[in-house]
Parts: sequence; structure tokens; C-alpha cells
Amino acid sequence: MYKEHIESQLLHADRRQSVEHNAIHKPLHISAQYSFKDVRDLIAVFGNTPGYAYSRQGTPTVAALENKITLLEEGTGSVCFASGMAAIAAVMLTLLNKGDHFITSRYIFGNTKSLFSTLERFGVEMSVVDTTDIHDVQKNIRPNTRLVFTEAIANPVTQISDLKAIGDLCEQHKLVYFADMTMATPYLLKGKDIKASLVVHSLSKAICGHATALGGSITNTGLYDWEYYPNIMEIYKAYPAQNRALIQIKKKALRDMGASMTSDTANRIAIGAETLTLRVQKSNENALALARYMQESPIFSEVKYPGLDTHPQHQLAKSLFNGKGYGSLIAASLREDIDLITFLNHLNMIVLATHLGDNRTLCLPVAPTIYAETPPEERAKMGISNNLLRISVGIENIQDLIADIEQAYMKTMQSNV
Repeated sequence: MYKEHIESQLLHADRRQSVEHNAIHKPLHISAQYSFKDVRDLIAVFGNTPGYAYSRQGTPTVAALENKITLLEEGTGSVCFASGMAAIAAVMLTLLNKGDHFITSRYIFGNTKSLFSTLERFGVEMSVVDTTDIHDVQKNIRPNTRLVFTEAIANPVTQISDLKAIGDLCEQHKLVYFADMTMATPYLLKGKDIKASLVVHSLSKAICGHATALGGSITNTGLYDWEYYPNIMEIYKAYPAQNRALIQIKKKALRDMGASMTSDTANRIAIGAETLTLRVQKSNENALALARYMQESPIFSEVKYPGLDTHPQHQLAKSLFNGKGYGSLIAASLREDIDLITFLNHLNMIVLATHLGDNRTLCLPVAPTIYAETPPEERAKMGISNNLLRISVGIENIQDLIADIEQAYMKTMQSNV
């Protein structure tokens, strides 16, 4: 039986969900509340019946976006949140209890690391491991281990975890495999491909693509049997096992914590998602070309990009992403005699900003910004030098990007004379 490609599914997803007045896009539902002619219907929404009562727990516009994310990941359901960090927090706070243990990658986003250290204050135990080494993951499993977390492509230094081996290990030990697939995007790799249980996306990044909205999502891949998970609350065990975790996450994180996405945000992200594959193809092509240029350039002392032969996990990335690309993230260290601040301030086209997955190419000095709270010795373990740049490559003409770097270098050198 013929199966449509994801590009086509995304473009036609809304109108196939019986959109009002035969509109192509799901309209904005901005009402905070919903009325009922029969109070029994209102009561039913508070139980197991799908529907809308108060926008903190969702709107039809947000639900349309959730449908798109589920299509992208080929999952069984998704929940959207106000940000990617809210989505990660939702999973950790609703599925872990005091005394539980989880394993996390050493190579994760600074804010995620900060959140996890907060969990330790509330009695959740954590092991920080090298997830590029499956043996390091395996030896840290304990009787009270509940979950393993990693990023598909690490932000900011681009390490690639041994994703499929971690999936096999979690399956063997009946552990929840929680994967941040933001930098890979569903175009390069889906959570199901690595046997992930739950997938998180910062929708603000490539899925939105235009830097117009903050959002995050959690998708249940359907691969984990939640019948085995001990932290599902009794009230949610009345639901089919496949749905229990997502329902618990939605109820506790949206209803109780209020980490809700607005309809306006959902609409902006949904429109952006329609061109995801086109944008990711172009940004990945640009990133590979830019990384190759930077590797040969005397401006940079080290360049880390999964598409380069010199990257420690290049062969792994090649097998995981099946030749579609290697992501849009480059980690590059300026030559030590080049003043970091002066060089960055001379960039014209490349934007100095702390975002990722945008249509525009962005650059950020890593150590003094997103890792400012991390001690230098810990940064060194993560591969973060003082002159490391994080570059999120966009869809500009590649020659323009190279020219911008060249002119910034020339002006920096001239200012030293």
C-alpha cells in the first residue's frame, strides 16, 4: 500500500481533520473557555472524554499542531508546551519520584543540565555519563533507575550518542528512553528509529524555523509498555496502558503547572512546520559546506561537525542519518591569537544570537553565555574551550556566509596592527 511522504502529510494535515468552513489551516481559537449546552458534556471533559473546557489544558489550534508533531514522529500522540524546557521539565517532574534514579548524557544543553541539578535538590538521583560509550551507560544502571536521557546531536559541541545501542539497552532493562531530537529533527532521524520511548522537541528551533514563537512538545512513540512503569498514578491506570504516561504528563504539567502553549504560538509553529524538510535540507547542505571551509581555514583551530571525517562519531552519524545530512550545528574554536569579541563584533550577516534552527545563521560564544555557570574544569570535560563558537547554520547563500567570516577576520587582524 502506498504511503505518502511526510512533506505531503504536513501540508494537508489540517484540512484532513475536518477544519471549520473547509479552511486549509486550522483557525486560531483564542477563547480561554468553552461552553456546553449539556452539563453532562462538561463533566465528561473532566473525565476521559476528549474535548476542551479551559485553554490551559489545550485548544483546538494547539491540538492541530500536536497532530502534526505526531505525524512527524510517527508516534501515538503528542502534547505541546510553552517551551522546550517546559516539555523536558514536564516529563522529569511527572514521571520521577523522590528516590528514583536517572542517567543523563554529559553532553547536554546548559539549561537542561541546570534543570537536572534542581531535581537532585528534591531527592532524585542522577548519573552523568558519556553516552557516546554504551558501556558507560550500562555500568550506571541501578535497581532504582527509571529513565535515560540524551540529545541526538549534542548542543553545543555536536557529540553523537550511541543512540541505537542505548535504545536496545533501555528495551532490555525496561527503562524509559527519553530522547531530545531537536537538533536532528524528524527529517534526519525519528525517535522510533532509535527505540526511544518519549521524544522531546524544542519547537522554537527548526520545526518553527522563523524565530517567531517559543514552544516544545513531547511525543509518545508507542514503543514503551507503560504497564511496566511504576510511577503512573492510580487515577491514570484506568486508561489504556499506551496512553497513561502522556495523559499523566498532560494533566500534571498543563493543568497543575500551567506550562501551556497559546493558540497563536501553535499557529505560527504549525505554519513553519510546513516547510521543515526544505529548510533542513538547505541548512544541512550549508552546514557541511561551511564546516569544510572552516576546517581548511587558518581562522579556526578546531571544527567539530558530524559531517566531517575528523568528527569522533562521523561513521555513527552517517549510519544514523542515512546520508540525509548531519544537522545545522557547528562547534568551532577560533585561533587563540584572534580576539573573540572583536571578531564577533565585525560579523555583518551572521547574527549574534542565542537561538538555533533559524533560517538565519546565528553565532554565540559558548563559555561566557550558556555555560557561564559551569566551572571551567567541567566545561573542559565537555569539550568547551574559552574561544568556542556555536554556529547554527541557516539558509543563506553559502558564499555570503564565507565572505562574512573572511571580512570579520580581516578587520580583526587590521585592528591589531
